Amino acid sequence: MLALIAGQGRLPKILVDSLSKRPEIASLQGFDPEGLIPDRQFRLETLGSLIAELKAAGTTEVCFAGAIARPEVDPSALDAATLPLVPRIMAALQMGDDAALGTVLAIFEEADIAIKAATDLVPTLLPEAGVLSKRPVEVTHEKDAKRARTIAAALGELDLGQSCVVRKGQALALEALPGTDAMLGTLADAPHGSGGIFFKAKKPQQDARIDLPVIGVETVRNVAAAGLDGIVIQAGGVMVLDLDEVVQAVNDADLFFWIRDD
Repeated sequence: MLALIAGQGRLPKILVDSLSKRPEIASLQGFDPEGLIPDRQFRLETLGSLIAELKAAGTTEVCFAGAIARPEVDPSALDAATLPLVPRIMAALQMGDDAALGTVLAIFEEADIAIKAATDLVPTLLPEAGVLSKRPVEVTHEKDAKRARTIAAALGELDLGQSCVVRKGQALALEALPGTDAMLGTLADAPHGSGGIFFKAKKPQQDARIDLPVIGVETVRNVAAAGLDGIVIQAGGVMVLDLDEVVQAVNDADLFFWIRDD
C-alpha cells in the first residue's frame, strides 16, 4: 500500500488525481497540501508514531511530495516512539537540505517502507528534452545556459539553491533559502537591462526520489516580470506542473522554454 507524505503546493493533488487508487495521505502539521484533506497529520516530534501507524495500516511504499520548511522541535511534544530517533533528527536539522532529507528517507527505509519518487507515479512530470516554445533558442542563450549550468552545479555542491539567472555570461541572481520566486522578484526593477535566462536543475548529489525542483505557471509569470528571455531547465531533473498551461503561458509572454539535455 502507498502512503503520500504531502507538503504544500499543488503537486500532492496532481499525484492523487493521477492514481487509480487514493493513497493514505499524511501531512506535517502546518504544511497542508492544496486541494487535499489529509487522513492524518503529524509533527516531527511524532515521526516514530507516524511510521508505526503507517506500518500497521499495511503501508509498504511512501512518496514525499510538496514543500515544507524546517519545523521547530518542541521537546515536550516528543512521544515514546520518536525518542529513539531524536539524536538523528536533531543532527539532521543542523545539516543542509539534501543531508537532512536523506536522514528522513533512511528512517523510513529502515522500517521496510520503500521510497517512491513522484516521477515514478507520474512520469509525465518530467517532459522530454527539447524546445517547447514558439520562440527559438538563440546562440547567446545557449552560451548563457552552459554558463548557468556551471553556476547551478557549484551552488548544488554547496547544498544551496537550484537555480540562477544569467545574462551575457554574467550571473544576475543566485537562488538561496528564500527560493526561486524571491530570487526572480529581486530582478523586476534591477538596472541590469532586459534579456537573460532563468536556469533550474537538480543539485548534483540530490536524491531524485525526493525534493526534485519544480516549475509551473507562476514561474513563467515571474520570469516574464523579471524581463528575461526564457527558461532553461535540466531534462530529467526538474518537474513541470501543468505542462500545457506552462507552454501556453510561455508563448503568451513571448519567452522561450528549453528543456536542456546535458
